[in-house]
Amino acid sequence: MVKRLQTPMEYVYAALLIHKLKQDITEDSVKKVVKAAGVAPDDVRVKALVAALSEVNIEEALKAAPAAVAAAAPAAAGAPAGAAAGKKEEEKKDEKKEEEALEGLSSLFG
Repeated sequence: MVKRLQTPMEYVYAALLIHKLKQDITEDSVKKVVKAAGVAPDDVRVKALVAALSEVNIEEALKAAPAAVAAAAPAAAGAPAGAAAGKKEEEKKDEKKEEEALEGLSSLFG
């Protein structure tokens, strides 16, 4: 059995920050951001993160992130009671999409 390396959120946040600044996500750039945050970077984790992200379209992953679903939830909560039955079916579809997105993201970060 192959053990997956867990990537602490500091590394993921560093990569997201670098991406937001429209810079290349490299081992060196991730290490610099993690160091600036006061954490001693782990070379193995940095290398694993950069390798995993090299095959990911970060913009698409962010669009599919569960945060987008959570942001839509307050609007759905204010819907009239008659629309609740139709919303349940729609929520099931949204949950399935959310689960699929989470599976894709979890395969990256263990």
